Amino acid sequence: MARVARGDELAYRQLSRRHLPAMLGLARRILGNAADAEDVAQEAMLRVWTHAPRWQPLAAFRTWLTRVVVNLCLDRKRRTQWVALEAAGEIVDTTPGVTEKAEHDEREQLLAAAIAELPARQRTAIVLTYSEGMSNAQVAEVLDTSVSAVETLLIRGKQNLRMQLGNLIDGQES
Repeated sequence: MARVARGDELAYRQLSRRHLPAMLGLARRILGNAADAEDVAQEAMLRVWTHAPRWQPLAAFRTWLTRVVVNLCLDRKRRTQWVALEAAGEIVDTTPGVTEKAEHDEREQLLAAAIAELPARQRTAIVLTYSEGMSNAQVAEVLDTSVSAVETLLIRGKQNLRMQLGNLIDGQES
């Protein structure tokens, strides 16, 4: 970051190559929309360039960048509405296995929709922990809270998901 702060474009490109794919994946999982995720990831990397001179190494760079991406995603989620899977209509493809794949995809969409409906901090804790594989301590650092608060967010988030997806979780899809 010190090199980026001095305007070193090569250092910025290396930093982008190293972190952009992970940040794009994180944004996709939080937003559920590839186009919005790309916008968020690019905005985050633009902020790396513009904020580099003011960056303070109080946390690991990846943690700081993850926080930027999460905040941008949460801002974007507040502005947009989710469109339900039912709006897509019926499946017409008769290729073998397509029904099973569609059912799997639908379960994934239902889970993503349920996660999207969680309160913002619960949703973020769930995504960072289970999709990004971060430890509770890392999530606490990203969310600027304590590990016990993260554990509480995870417990409440999972309880809310169980309430929303009870039939799906029990294998009795309605």
